[in-house]
Amino acid sequence: MKLKAIAALAAALTVAALTGCGNTGGETGSTGEATGSAGGSNLIFTIVNDPANPYWATEGNVVKEEGEKLGYTVNVTAHKGDTKAESDLIDTAITNKAAAIVLDPANADGSVGAVQKATDAGIPVFLVNAEINQQGLAKAQLVSDNAQGAALGAQEFVKAMGGKGTYVELLGAPSDNNAATRSNGYATVLSQYPDLKRADAQVANWDQKQGHDKMQSMLQAHPDIQGVLAGNDQMALGAIAALKEAGKLESVKVGGFDGSPDAVDAVKAGSMGYTVLQPVADFSKKVVEEVDSYLKTGKTGADTEKQAFDCTLITKENTDKYTSAFTLSE
Repeated sequence: MKLKAIAALAAALTVAALTGCGNTGGETGSTGEATGSAGGSNLIFTIVNDPANPYWATEGNVVKEEGEKLGYTVNVTAHKGDTKAESDLIDTAITNKAAAIVLDPANADGSVGAVQKATDAGIPVFLVNAEINQQGLAKAQLVSDNAQGAALGAQEFVKAMGGKGTYVELLGAPSDNNAATRSNGYATVLSQYPDLKRADAQVANWDQKQGHDKMQSMLQAHPDIQGVLAGNDQMALGAIAALKEAGKLESVKVGGFDGSPDAVDAVKAGSMGYTVLQPVADFSKKVVEEVDSYLKTGKTGADTEKQAFDCTLITKENTDKYTSAFTLSE
């Protein structure tokens, strides 16, 4: 793998993914007593997407564990991708006079109003994993570097496919900017290989069952594909199940994204070629540090509102370093 080329490409994609709005800076507020501390409340109200997915479960678990270490009360709830549920949960946080809200937003556009509502109530909001399409409302937006991770995954996919063949793609939820960033990152790399042809692409909304069902339909239309490129591990695992049922798993290369425990097991077993590890444990820990800093000093301690954390490629060669959910040992 040409590491310099990958690094340059990842850097370019990252710049593209994080531009579009001016930097308001993470150093908001003034030194001294924290703004938006809800009259001395000790509650960090945390809203994740769906804890049935191990990635989002880890997100909530890490925030809770790290917050409690610092003496906070941490409530973890879930909106399951529903902006109405998200808005209702924000109302609950306001009613309970939360000191801060940690939110994995349901929708890049649709969650702006919920963040605004909390901000208007004097409660600082810290976003993790996904972005909203407005800066200056949240005190911080901490995400995986999806562009860099997509470049890593696409290069490994090229290697697995031998630089040629026909493949299909499973896409995440269109309301989540991460879905487009990953798909565009894949396309930027794969467009350099004219012998790799994408036969179809279907939205499976990050969901394992939808990944299975969409894979079944794509197999009917394209029975001779050689590869499946998935926007996350759950969709990839669904595709693997459908391929196995069709007796085609041995001849099709599958790539994932997240670094979930089940996906790493699949990589070990050889049914999945690779996964891209998102550092969800790292940025979930970091967001608690920034919440704590902001509540005590009025500053997050970060230079920018948007902060991107590098992803890591997991293949059969380094699965032994996977020591717990979404972490690798040195």
